Amino acid sequence: MNSRDEYVRKMQTKLEEWNAEINMLTVKADKVKAELRNDYNEQIESLKAKQTVARQKIEQLQEAGESAWDDLTSGVEKAWTALGEAMDSARSRFK
Repeated sequence: MNSRDEYVRKMQTKLEEWNAEINMLTVKADKVKAELRNDYNEQIESLKAKQTVARQKIEQLQEAGESAWDDLTSGVEKAWTALGEAMDSARSRFK
């Protein structure tokens, strides 16, 4: 397995972990008071949108030729960082 395949596999695994975490946050949001539920649901939707962007970037990496690999990895890293920060924020707000 080459480094690109390993990189993509690692990213996909992390996305699956975050997806499970988003599902758990959704369950928590369903159990909170109505006035908080809208805020939680908005944050969850934002997480899902960032996750979709990250997933699309990974798909682009998989389809990219070797010459585009370096250019695309920076976009993936930016999307990854944004999603990671949003997950951290959600974790702290849902405690």
